Amino acid sequence: MNPKVGIVVPTLGKRPEYLRLCLKSIRAAGDARIHIVAPSSVDLTSIVAPELYDDIIVDPGAGLSAAIHKCLQSFPESVEYINWLGDDDMLTTGALDRALSILVGCPNVSLVYGGCEYIDEKGTIIWRNRSGKYASPLINFGPQLIPQPGALFRRDAYIAIGGLNPAYKWAFDLDLLIRLKKIGKLQFVDSTLAQFRWHEGSLSVGGRQGSVDEASRIRRDSLPKSLKFFSSLWEIPMRRAILVAGERLNKKSSHSK
Repeated sequence: MNPKVGIVVPTLGKRPEYLRLCLKSIRAAGDARIHIVAPSSVDLTSIVAPELYDDIIVDPGAGLSAAIHKCLQSFPESVEYINWLGDDDMLTTGALDRALSILVGCPNVSLVYGGCEYIDEKGTIIWRNRSGKYASPLINFGPQLIPQPGALFRRDAYIAIGGLNPAYKWAFDLDLLIRLKKIGKLQFVDSTLAQFRWHEGSLSVGGRQGSVDEASRIRRDSLPKSLKFFSSLWEIPMRRAILVAGERLNKKSSHSK
């Protein structure tokens, strides 16, 4: 049978040991088609076993969101549910099966998400994002607590909203979630679905300030005009709180080395 799930893994091939762990975790998470997107200059065949992926897509060179979008479009029509996973992140065993079981039975749900563990370079857990049902209504006003790693969304919903916005460099996942919420329910499953590796080489960690500022702009743009004027009342202190939380994770990560 052709898998109904498709997972994209963007990579530059600079972390082959993490990449192999990532791909192995997807295989253990459920029946999925795996497409890797990478620059044409990267020889993945020399560092990744062929059974760990199904296709390699050439990065168009227009930024990360454009690369992911192109790869998400590359799946055959049999793939109905999709997402992407960073090459240094991992899914938990059976995660895709758990998310898929909800999406198949609930056509009004556009995305399923669960908990996520933050791990350091060695794989030691430094924090747990347990998330919850509250994370969905919070995304327009508060911090982004819906873990993109481990989530699964409908391909037709992704197409309906126009896919990822290439204008965003860091927080394009938040923009996607807000738009997916407009056409369907974001359903929480009480299970840890993924592990996010917290290290300076990660885009969202190394570009923390840019990510926080961009996410704030996305939230403001999603608000009704009547609320945009007052949004600085909570956005300014919230941005500071998010940066402080990131600094604490950096300390935990460095102490575990």
